[in-house]
Amino acid sequence: MLDRAKNFLPSVLETIGNTPLVALDRIVADRPGRVLLKLEYFSPGYSIKDRIALKIIEDAERSGALKPGGTVVELTSGNTGTGLAVVCAVKGYHLIAVMSEGNSVERRRMLEAFGARVELVPQAGDACPGQVSKEDLDLVEQRTIELTRELGAFRADQFHNLSNVQAHELATGSEIWEQTQGNVAAFVGTVGTAGTFMGVARALKGRNPAIKTYAVEPATAPILAGGTVISTRHKIQGAGYAQVPPLWDSAFCDGFIGISDDETIETARQLARQEGIFGGFSTGANVAAALRIAESVTPGALIVTTANDSGLKYLSTDLFP
Repeated sequence: MLDRAKNFLPSVLETIGNTPLVALDRIVADRPGRVLLKLEYFSPGYSIKDRIALKIIEDAERSGALKPGGTVVELTSGNTGTGLAVVCAVKGYHLIAVMSEGNSVERRRMLEAFGARVELVPQAGDACPGQVSKEDLDLVEQRTIELTRELGAFRADQFHNLSNVQAHELATGSEIWEQTQGNVAAFVGTVGTAGTFMGVARALKGRNPAIKTYAVEPATAPILAGGTVISTRHKIQGAGYAQVPPLWDSAFCDGFIGISDDETIETARQLARQEGIFGGFSTGANVAAALRIAESVTPGALIVTTANDSGLKYLSTDLFP
């Protein structure tokens, strides 16, 4: 039995969460609001999805849905799959990650490095690599259902599993509240499964209903905002699938912000050049949206958002030429 008072941990799973919150004072410039970015790539799978992976697996163990040595199957754009691969590696489970060929090759290779089997699904129609659409996700979902039935496996089911929301309500949102000493004015976040947004919104609004929460969507697919869907294809991998996620509850959202691919990319590059923060596409979208909110708040108001993953996962894309 290891002594937790000593300067080491029993496994890498103990490093998930409790990520730093950093002020973006250089990129915010002369805006009245102050933007704080929670660096989720400090977790071992380099993304915010490590949190839900651990929660989903441990809840499944407690319920008996996942037995020792069992197989886990899940659809993923890469980050949830990588989080699950980290957890499964430590706990001794087999993982099959089902993902679209449109997701970045780095994500695929990380999964394989952690010992996962990657099941690639061809994209729908005349697809563009790096632009995963709702139609692509539908094909991945079909294959995930097939594999789960064939193998009698446990499906993590991140789009429906309440553990997804609970992981962020109990941890991410609570951390933000503590790190800002309850002074957060607004939270901004992209919506994929809606787990992060809903969990953080529930945690913050449960403590102070006056805190504003804003959902970030691709400008071409503002489905949550009730806008016109121009195109279901965009570059914000892991978010904006042009569908209302089953975990979504509009009562916890105060507004919507549409962000274009160009603005996403330019903001991610600015983060690297001006703040030394190397984030991915969704991080760029989150910060771009937070900067908009920072323009119209009272001086010194704190706007919090998340760096969902690392830019290292996108070196094969046009994010960082």
